[in-house]
Order: sequence, then C-alpha cells, then structure tokens
Amino acid sequence: MEKVIVTGGAGFIGSNLVKFLLKKKYFVINIDKHTYSANPYNIRNFNKNKNYVFFKADLNNRKKIIKILKKYNPKGIFNLAAETHVDRSIDNPKNFVLSNILGTYNLLESIISHKKRIKLVHVSTDEVYGDLIKGRSKEEFPYKPSSPYSSSKASADHLVNAYVRTYNLRAIISNCCNNYGPNQFPEKLIPKLIFNIINNKPLPIYSKGKNSREWLHVNDHCEALLQIYLKGKIGESYNVGSGENLTNKDIAKKLIGIAKQKSIRINKKVRIKFVKDRPGHDFRYALNSRKILKKLGWKAKIPLKIGLSKTFDWYLNNKKFFNSVSKKLYINRIGIKR
Repeated sequence: MEKVIVTGGAGFIGSNLVKFLLKKKYFVINIDKHTYSANPYNIRNFNKNKNYVFFKADLNNRKKIIKILKKYNPKGIFNLAAETHVDRSIDNPKNFVLSNILGTYNLLESIISHKKRIKLVHVSTDEVYGDLIKGRSKEEFPYKPSSPYSSSKASADHLVNAYVRTYNLRAIISNCCNNYGPNQFPEKLIPKLIFNIINNKPLPIYSKGKNSREWLHVNDHCEALLQIYLKGKIGESYNVGSGENLTNKDIAKKLIGIAKQKSIRINKKVRIKFVKDRPGHDFRYALNSRKILKKLGWKAKIPLKIGLSKTFDWYLNNKKFFNSVSKKLYINRIGIKR
C-alpha cells in the first residue's frame, strides 16, 4: 500500500484530501500543528481507519519531520500546511512568513536530507498572480501578489521551483482558485454567510460586493491533486479552476435563494450589509485551466449551483461544526488593525 503524507490535514482542504486518499486506498500520514483553523471535528472519524496515522507537528520542527519520513518512507507529500486568511495576514504578517515560507523551507530541507525519492505536490493559490481585470491567468504569467498572504505563498512557490532546479527535488506546484465545501473554517466567505443565514444575522460583504472570485468544490480539487501527483510533470505548475466566476454579492444572493428553497425561515435581518473594504483588496482572480485539462485530463465536475446547495446541506447537518470553533475566531471583523 502506497504511503503519502498530507501536511495541514486537519484543515479544510487537507481533511477533505485525507478522506479522499483513504477512499483511494492510500496509507495517509497526517501532519498538522493544530493552529486555530485546524479543527478536530474535521478528522474525528479518521482514527478508525487502520491506514491512517496523525502527528501533531510544525513543519519548522525539522527533526520531527525527518523522523516521520524515516519511519514511514512515503512516496509522496501533499503540502497544504499554511496560514490562509488574507485578513489575518494583514493584521499579523509574521505568522504567514513563519508558516508559509519558513515552514515550506524546512519541509524542502527535510525531504533532501531524507535522500530517498519523494514526489512533492505543493499546493498554492491563484492569488499569487494578483489582480486580473480581464482574461484568465496562465501558468507562465508573472507573480504579482498583493497581500502578505499571497506574497508568502508566492515566496514558497519560488523556493520550491529553486529546489527543483538546484537540488533536483521532485516537486510540482498547483495553483488553485477559491475552494468551498464541507469543513471550511467559518471565517471564510461561504461558511460565514451560511452561518449568518442560519442564525438570522446580516451578511457582511466588502465594499460594494463586486469583487469576483472563481469557485471550485473541494472534492473536485482533491481529484485534481491526485491527478497532479500521479501524472504531473516534475518542475511544472498546474492551474486548477472551474471557470465559474461570481461576485461576492452574487454568492450571497445565491445562498439566500438556496436557503429559501430549503424552507429555512429568514427574517429581515438576513440581508447584504456592505462593510469597509479590506486594504489592498484584489478585484478579480481568474485562472486559465486548459493545461491540466490537456495534459492530465482533469476538469471540474461539480457545478457551482449544485455544489453550493450540497455545501449548505452539510452545514445544516453539522451544526456541531460551528460549536466546535470559538466564535471569537470568526464573528468579529479582522484585517483592519493597521
């Protein structure tokens, strides 16, 4: 049975990837340092699986990472360990430098010191390309990150590419658009809006709500990551997107419509409330995903309308998820301290 590591496997995308890989009959080693967004609720059932093991560890603890590599000798690593919320990166950039840049550096050094063939899939973001008013970003586009978050991810990407060229590291980068689906931490747009709709609260949207994002269901993303691991070319990058862009305002409207279809009682408080914009807010992200379709045969399968409805159902059926997270971490506005 092939062994793989998922770093950040207690987070949103990571926990969904662990679940997906276990179904595909991989032996999964989950490494997560359990920061605020790593929720035990996300991995509560994994320990029942004999092909799963968990380690609480920071990637910056190189000795511990090397020890895990020696013990299990994995064939592959999916690196999803990262601080991800743009607003938090505005308030405290240091945590993003430590996790996203230094954490990646220490993982790369650990792989090299292991001296055995490991394939690394480093999971990045569309935000490294920066604001794109028209068209769609291709893999060869220059990086123009705007926030401390996206610049930390861009830095990590450059480190990975440098290690591929200098040290012959077997690594591939994926740049994905905004994900949504089960287990997503409620500071992010879609789960926050769902929480507020369920609890009859206003729906906070930055500025005039015209900022546009491309949305991909996390299950589609997991399929893409496995294809990149199995078929991706070493040293290459692959954009992973759905081609479905929506403004934040339209996402809120769609979720209100879904709630009404599900006969959820909504009072007058549930309405869009425009709030002060975040500093340096990019207007639009959009990916050109033709390369992964042409080279690896992957494309998104879950339409946004269906995916949003199923996501809404998951949160309705897992209200304990919200209770498992301190409301202090997602109720109050952040990204405006400085």
